[in-house]
Amino acid sequence: MKIGIISDTHNNVENLRAALEVLRTEGVSLLLHCGDATGVEILRELGQFRVIFLFGNGDILTGEMQQALLAMDPQNFAGLVYTGEFDGVHIAATHGHLEGQADQLVRSNRYDFVFQGHSHRHRDVLVGTTRQVNPGALGGLHAEPRSFAVLDTQSKNIKFVKITST
Repeated sequence: MKIGIISDTHNNVENLRAALEVLRTEGVSLLLHCGDATGVEILRELGQFRVIFLFGNGDILTGEMQQALLAMDPQNFAGLVYTGEFDGVHIAATHGHLEGQADQLVRSNRYDFVFQGHSHRHRDVLVGTTRQVNPGALGGLHAEPRSFAVLDTQSKNIKFVKITST
């Protein structure tokens, strides 16, 4: 299974569409959005995927966002923290704005991967047996080139993809 990991879209529909095009080509079936979509309309762009969405500090309309995601697919998820397993790979995810939340997930040693956004900087570090991954940002502050990631659960390989940003 391939999982697309995106974050911090900040209503940048053009960059999101560019990333989604690549994710479709990659054969991604599940999309993990690490927060800061910042609007309900941008979530509707994700309709071709099953979605796990983590609320970020810029996601004010949490109730409306959750309703929109569940209307697209009742298997979609929206919350502050997600934990689950796909193909035997244990993952956790959060946006990263809650003090110590991501570090607590990493230190628990219960997950193969902990995904987070918020910093707008891509990151892939091994902490004990857990890989802590930030896919980078598709919108908002332009700290570095726009990027997202793809996890192949069979190989446990993470591939970062950069896009030409607007």
